Amino acid sequence: MATANERSFFLKDDGQVPNNPELPVIVYEGVFNENPNGIEETFNRHNWTGSWSDGIFGYHHYHSNVHEVLGVKSGYATVLLGGDAGERVDVKAGDVILLPAGTGHKLVEGSEDFEVVGAYPEGTSPNMKERDPAGRAQALQEIRNVPVPETDPVYGDTGPLHRKWVK
Repeated sequence: MATANERSFFLKDDGQVPNNPELPVIVYEGVFNENPNGIEETFNRHNWTGSWSDGIFGYHHYHSNVHEVLGVKSGYATVLLGGDAGERVDVKAGDVILLPAGTGHKLVEGSEDFEVVGAYPEGTSPNMKERDPAGRAQALQEIRNVPVPETDPVYGDTGPLHRKWVK
Protein backbone atom coordinates (compact mmCIF):
# COMPACT_ATOMS: atom_id res chain seq x y z
CA MET A 1 0.00 0.00 0.00
CA ALA A 2 1.34 3.42 -0.98
CA THR A 3 1.34 6.46 1.25
CA ALA A 4 -1.62 8.54 0.20
CA ASN A 5 -1.76 12.18 -0.61
CA GLU A 6 -4.64 13.09 1.63
CA ARG A 7 -6.91 16.05 1.71
CA SER A 8 -9.90 16.86 3.81
CA PHE A 9 -12.70 19.40 3.73
CA PHE A 10 -15.93 20.25 5.47
CA LEU A 11 -19.25 20.49 3.63
CA LYS A 12 -21.97 22.94 4.62
CA ASP A 13 -25.53 21.92 5.41
CA ASP A 14 -27.52 23.05 2.36
CA GLY A 15 -30.94 22.77 3.97
CA GLN A 16 -31.66 19.45 2.25
CA VAL A 17 -28.47 17.44 2.72
CA PRO A 18 -27.20 17.87 6.30
CA ASN A 19 -23.59 16.76 5.75
CA ASN A 20 -21.56 16.58 8.95
CA PRO A 21 -20.97 19.69 11.06
CA GLU A 22 -18.13 18.15 13.11
CA LEU A 23 -16.17 15.77 10.85
CA PRO A 24 -14.54 16.42 7.46
CA VAL A 25 -14.58 14.26 4.35
CA ILE A 26 -11.14 12.70 3.86
CA VAL A 27 -9.82 11.76 0.41
CA TYR A 28 -6.84 9.39 0.24
CA GLU A 29 -5.43 9.83 -3.27
CA GLY A 30 -3.64 6.85 -4.80
CA VAL A 31 -3.34 4.83 -1.60
CA PHE A 32 -4.19 1.57 -3.41
CA ASN A 33 -2.53 2.38 -6.76
CA GLU A 34 -0.40 -0.78 -6.64
CA ASN A 35 -3.24 -3.08 -5.57
CA PRO A 36 -6.85 -1.90 -5.97
CA ASN A 37 -7.91 -5.53 -5.43
CA GLY A 38 -6.64 -5.28 -1.84
CA ILE A 39 -9.13 -2.57 -0.84
CA GLU A 40 -11.84 -4.81 0.61
CA GLU A 41 -9.39 -6.98 2.53
CA THR A 42 -7.75 -3.88 4.05
CA PHE A 43 -11.07 -2.33 5.07
CA ASN A 44 -12.21 -5.61 6.63
CA ARG A 45 -8.91 -6.10 8.48
CA HIS A 46 -9.45 -2.69 10.12
CA ASN A 47 -13.01 -3.61 11.19
CA TRP A 48 -14.75 -1.71 8.37
CA THR A 49 -16.99 -4.55 7.23
CA GLY A 50 -20.40 -5.19 5.69
CA SER A 51 -18.54 -4.55 2.45
CA TRP A 52 -20.00 -4.53 -1.05
CA SER A 53 -18.78 -3.79 -4.60
CA ASP A 54 -20.76 -1.77 -7.16
CA GLY A 55 -21.16 1.79 -8.42
CA ILE A 56 -22.48 4.88 -6.64
CA PHE A 57 -26.10 5.94 -7.02
CA GLY A 58 -26.71 8.79 -9.45
CA TYR A 59 -28.81 10.78 -6.98
CA HIS A 60 -28.01 12.59 -3.74
CA HIS A 61 -28.26 10.30 -0.74
CA TYR A 62 -26.67 9.98 2.67
CA HIS A 63 -26.59 7.77 5.74
CA SER A 64 -27.49 9.41 9.05
CA ASN A 65 -26.63 6.38 11.19
CA VAL A 66 -23.13 5.41 10.06
CA HIS A 67 -19.90 6.59 8.41
CA GLU A 68 -19.02 5.08 5.01
CA VAL A 69 -15.75 4.44 3.20
CA LEU A 70 -15.60 4.07 -0.59
CA GLY A 71 -12.50 2.64 -2.27
CA VAL A 72 -12.23 2.88 -6.05
CA LYS A 73 -11.49 -0.61 -7.32
CA SER A 74 -11.54 0.22 -11.05
CA GLY A 75 -12.16 3.04 -13.48
CA TYR A 76 -12.61 6.71 -12.73
CA ALA A 77 -15.47 9.05 -11.89
CA THR A 78 -16.62 12.44 -10.74
CA VAL A 79 -18.56 12.27 -7.48
CA LEU A 80 -20.56 15.20 -6.10
CA LEU A 81 -20.35 15.43 -2.33
CA GLY A 82 -22.55 17.57 -0.09
CA GLY A 83 -25.54 18.36 -2.30
CA ASP A 84 -25.94 20.52 -5.41
CA ALA A 85 -23.62 23.27 -4.12
CA GLY A 86 -21.13 20.77 -2.69
CA GLU A 87 -17.72 19.67 -3.88
CA ARG A 88 -16.97 17.69 -7.04
CA VAL A 89 -14.26 15.11 -6.46
CA ASP A 90 -12.51 13.29 -9.29
CA VAL A 91 -11.45 9.79 -8.27
CA LYS A 92 -9.65 6.93 -9.99
CA ALA A 93 -8.69 3.35 -9.20
CA GLY A 94 -6.67 3.31 -5.98
CA ASP A 95 -8.35 6.32 -4.36
CA VAL A 96 -10.47 6.20 -1.18
CA ILE A 97 -13.13 8.60 0.09
CA LEU A 98 -14.08 8.56 3.78
CA LEU A 99 -17.56 10.02 4.29
CA PRO A 100 -18.69 11.03 7.77
CA ALA A 101 -22.33 10.26 8.62
CA GLY A 102 -24.70 12.69 6.92
CA THR A 103 -22.49 13.41 3.90
CA GLY A 104 -24.48 13.55 0.69
CA HIS A 105 -22.94 11.79 -2.28
CA LYS A 106 -23.88 10.98 -5.87
CA LEU A 107 -22.20 9.85 -9.05
CA VAL A 108 -22.01 12.62 -11.66
CA GLU A 109 -20.23 10.60 -14.34
CA GLY A 110 -17.91 7.64 -14.51
CA SER A 111 -16.12 5.25 -16.82
CA GLU A 112 -17.93 2.06 -17.83
CA ASP A 113 -15.65 0.03 -15.56
CA PHE A 114 -16.09 2.33 -12.53
CA GLU A 115 -16.49 0.23 -9.37
CA VAL A 116 -16.13 1.01 -5.68
CA VAL A 117 -15.87 -1.12 -2.57
CA GLY A 118 -17.95 0.30 0.27
CA ALA A 119 -17.80 -0.61 3.96
CA TYR A 120 -18.91 0.60 7.39
CA PRO A 121 -17.36 0.59 10.90
CA GLU A 122 -18.10 -2.76 12.54
CA GLY A 123 -20.40 -3.64 9.63
CA THR A 124 -23.20 -1.32 10.78
CA SER A 125 -26.05 -1.43 8.27
CA PRO A 126 -26.57 1.97 6.67
CA ASN A 127 -29.94 3.63 6.41
CA MET A 128 -30.77 5.37 3.14
CA LYS A 129 -31.77 9.02 3.28
CA GLU A 130 -32.58 11.33 0.42
CA ARG A 131 -33.16 15.08 0.45
CA ASP A 132 -36.05 15.58 2.85
CA PRO A 133 -36.41 18.82 4.82
CA ALA A 134 -39.19 17.20 6.92
CA GLY A 135 -36.84 14.50 8.27
CA ARG A 136 -34.01 16.92 8.90
CA ALA A 137 -34.20 17.35 12.68
CA GLN A 138 -34.21 13.59 13.25
CA ALA A 139 -31.36 13.06 10.76
CA LEU A 140 -29.24 15.76 12.44
CA GLN A 141 -29.77 14.12 15.84
CA GLU A 142 -28.77 10.70 14.45
CA ILE A 143 -25.64 12.16 12.79
CA ARG A 144 -24.50 13.75 16.07
CA ASN A 145 -24.83 10.39 17.83
CA VAL A 146 -22.67 8.35 15.44
CA PRO A 147 -19.40 7.61 17.28
CA VAL A 148 -15.99 8.15 15.75
CA PRO A 149 -14.67 4.71 14.69
CA GLU A 150 -11.76 3.19 16.59
CA THR A 151 -9.78 2.46 13.42
CA ASP A 152 -8.92 4.20 10.17
CA PRO A 153 -10.26 2.04 7.28
CA VAL A 154 -6.94 2.22 5.41
CA TYR A 155 -4.25 2.42 8.13
CA GLY A 156 -5.89 0.91 11.21
CA ASP A 157 -4.47 2.40 14.42
CA THR A 158 -2.83 5.32 12.60
CA GLY A 159 -3.93 7.46 9.67
CA PRO A 160 -5.87 10.64 8.96
CA LEU A 161 -9.08 9.53 10.70
CA HIS A 162 -7.25 9.67 14.05
CA ARG A 163 -5.88 13.16 13.31
CA LYS A 164 -8.91 14.77 11.68
CA TRP A 165 -11.95 13.11 13.23
CA VAL A 166 -11.89 14.52 16.73
CA LYS A 167 -15.29 15.42 18.19
